[in-house]
Amino acid sequence: MDTKKRLDLNLLVTLETLLVEQNVTHAAERLHLSQPAVSAQLNRLRELFDDPLLIPVQRGMTPTAKAMDLLDPLRQALDQVRATLAEHRNFNPAKASLTVTIACTDYLQATVVQPLAIALRKRAPGVRIALRHLDPAELEAQMASGQVDLALMTPEHGPASLRSRHLFDERYVLIGRHRHPGLRRGLTVEQFARLDQVIVSLRGGDFTTPVDEGLAALGYKRKVALSAASFLFVPGLVAQSDFVALVPERLVRASREALKVVECPFPVPGFAVSMLWHERNHGHSGQRWVREVVMELSGQARGQ
Repeated sequence: MDTKKRLDLNLLVTLETLLVEQNVTHAAERLHLSQPAVSAQLNRLRELFDDPLLIPVQRGMTPTAKAMDLLDPLRQALDQVRATLAEHRNFNPAKASLTVTIACTDYLQATVVQPLAIALRKRAPGVRIALRHLDPAELEAQMASGQVDLALMTPEHGPASLRSRHLFDERYVLIGRHRHPGLRRGLTVEQFARLDQVIVSLRGGDFTTPVDEGLAALGYKRKVALSAASFLFVPGLVAQSDFVALVPERLVRASREALKVVECPFPVPGFAVSMLWHERNHGHSGQRWVREVVMELSGQARGQ
């Protein structure tokens, strides 16, 4: 029998779930099917695509190259079907009750979640935000179990199985107090290296960052007086001292009257920020609405 004649939507849904879960048992649980039924559908899919698609490994299964190529177009096609069939397409933010759990760093709590919380009070007073510390190693499991709905983070540290949208690109600026005796526009690298500096070590205790590698390549070593565990601590400290610090620009956009902000005298790589979520929340109308608000606010913040 021609395999193509036996293709149906259920097979494609099974394939998508298998590629996300990479485990027949877990896929069967999500699909509310027996494990033998999912295994049988996987065999049909292998025959259809003339490829193993998923190869057994010590724990679960790993997708083939062809399977990974199929994932994005498959999701897009199924998303169109889901959007058509969604029963709760008309989410009413003014009347809805919803709790959204967001995992992110303190920097992103200040720059993304804070404006989000303010916007939600006006647009959707019944939508609450629960904040959790970001743990990239546990994120996939936390999202699969419903402990986390949304993550804000640098995309390279996110699990590949999660959906993601780019929010913005961040860059670093040099900050200090007004009338700082050594902080001025047009600072040279040598002058920068002489300043007493605060750095942020997210794991705590480090006195060097990739910035120091760039400085060393230019033949300089900077004076690091304090290693902080959080960016939020830094602006208040430098505003009352002769310390300076390189910080993400968005962190100090609202503090320019209290701080002097200048360009770093040599290139410092920035970073991207993305929003990540699990397949289980992708079609939820309320979660989707919140994601759209995050995108909107991030766009406003970068002047779009």
